[in-house]
Amino acid sequence: MLIEGCKHELEITVPDDDISRETERVVGELQKKVRLPGFRPGKTPAGIIRTRFASQVRQDVIENLIPRHFQKRIDEEELKIVSTPNVKEVHFEAGEPLTFKAEFEVAPVIELKDYRGLPIHYQEPEVTDEEIAKRLEDLREQKAQYINIDPRPAVDGDYAAVGLDSVSGVDDPIHQQDMVILIGDPNKLPEFSEALRGMTPEEEKEFDIHYSADYAEGGLAGKTVRFRLRLKMLRAKELPDLNDEFAKDLGDFQTLEQVRETARQAIFREKEFAAQQKAKDELVERLVESHDFPVPEAFIERQIEAEAEAQIRQAMGQPLDIRKLKEAPEWQTFATQLRPKAIQGVRATLLLDKVADAESIHAANDEVDREVQRIARQEREPVAAMRKKLEKNGALNRIAHQIRTNKTMAFLFEHARKEA
Repeated sequence: MLIEGCKHELEITVPDDDISRETERVVGELQKKVRLPGFRPGKTPAGIIRTRFASQVRQDVIENLIPRHFQKRIDEEELKIVSTPNVKEVHFEAGEPLTFKAEFEVAPVIELKDYRGLPIHYQEPEVTDEEIAKRLEDLREQKAQYINIDPRPAVDGDYAAVGLDSVSGVDDPIHQQDMVILIGDPNKLPEFSEALRGMTPEEEKEFDIHYSADYAEGGLAGKTVRFRLRLKMLRAKELPDLNDEFAKDLGDFQTLEQVRETARQAIFREKEFAAQQKAKDELVERLVESHDFPVPEAFIERQIEAEAEAQIRQAMGQPLDIRKLKEAPEWQTFATQLRPKAIQGVRATLLLDKVADAESIHAANDEVDREVQRIARQEREPVAAMRKKLEKNGALNRIAHQIRTNKTMAFLFEHARKEA
């Protein structure tokens, strides 16, 4: 046996008795199927089968015995295989035993070091009065009303309802008839506000916009487009007063103070989650840094594929067939860039699983059920149908594993040594 890190190689010899028994069985199966002139179905002599179908008999014997004896050795040596075995150097000639070699990878042996009390940076978050005021302002914005203004020249702060058409400069014409522009909005192209200032309702104007070379939307990068703009009407935004009536209008509140307290709690939970997530990321880094073990290449390749799919889905807003991606000429360069992160991800996953085993952490059935129910609500499907779908595509096991991982992270965070 050759052992190198997670790579193993076995040299296996199949006993003559097993070869003889399997050969007889294969010949017997062929006797039932073969139809030869001069013989009744199933009555063709075994000797003729061996001679006429020697190549098929040999191939069937090899295909049946190799996986059987490979699995037998794996069971005897209690190896945990994590990759598809590569069978090579198959030798099987008349009068000689069947021999072959098999290369594969096994899960690494990990000896857990101290994982309780790992040092991380963490402080309980605080919520400021300014953050609460900002949250209340956001609520006011959500309840804002837009009031039509009597015709007058447009000024900064007005909300202009406009119709916009491209005149030249683009291959695909632009037509937007229900567009609202805040005049003076710093987040919008200034040319729109410049064109609108001083215009009165029903007035039209043409103006040019030169889009920079790095403009990211609508294929307009580097183009100069002439637009025709028609101002339909002007509106002013009115915000509600911050008082108890405003609180009641939000729903289950009687006073503004209740709204403030709810906002404070919500902001605290958000900041706490972000702070804990950052601390947990640091915690995983500490855990990985303190353990050194070989990582199976099969795990790394799967992690690279998962990272690639996630990045492309985020960039394109839709999934991409990983098989097509791997056929692209730039795949190898892309995979090489992702490799260091993938190795760290695999190490982290293996270590967290090891900690979960050591602490008997698992996903309870009711925890998995709640997540299935949440997904069913989100997708607006019956819970039973969603569960069946998740079971079929293997997602249910992934859900259980993610719950187990989250609980393991929470355990490690609870027992970490927190420093400011």
